[in-house]
Amino acid sequence: MIVQVIHTERAGRVASPTIYWQISLLGSFLFLIYGILRDDVVIILGQTLSYFIYIRNIQLKNEWRKIPSLLRILLLILPFAILGWISLGIDKRLSTIIGNNDFTDPILLIGATGQLMHNLRFVYQWYYSEREKVSVLPIGFWIISAVASVMILIYAFDRPDPVLLVAQCLGFFAYLRNIFVYYRSGMKK
Repeated sequence: MIVQVIHTERAGRVASPTIYWQISLLGSFLFLIYGILRDDVVIILGQTLSYFIYIRNIQLKNEWRKIPSLLRILLLILPFAILGWISLGIDKRLSTIIGNNDFTDPILLIGATGQLMHNLRFVYQWYYSEREKVSVLPIGFWIISAVASVMILIYAFDRPDPVLLVAQCLGFFAYLRNIFVYYRSGMKK
């Protein structure tokens, strides 16, 4: 988010730099691993969805084909391999993850809903990008991001989870800044 905010500040309008999507892809993979280590179904589901949307934005930036073919294949199958490992592996980690989460807990539901919104914002963004045939970050993306971030912060405070707290606090301020820049620059979408 910091890279995106810096590019936005320099451009004087909301920007969607390629490096933002590349770093997001790496971060999503690392956050998926973190979710597995924390037995956190909210993080696992959220990062699996957003991972592929990051790849699509890299494609829309015409940067995907610049990545060596073998690495592209690896990037596409890696999340499936990890999820297969936790589902079918000897230690049956997926059963542990599901068993360690009380799906009737209101805070878990708030966190899961926030994470779902946080990831569906990329579906919203993806829709606009496909329509424009270029990677764009519309105002709705930032509004959904801010609302979802608050919900995830509630969940993170309850867990307590310092990684989620830091990530969402930084993200929340970046979302607000992008909303401000969007309206200040008079952008449309």
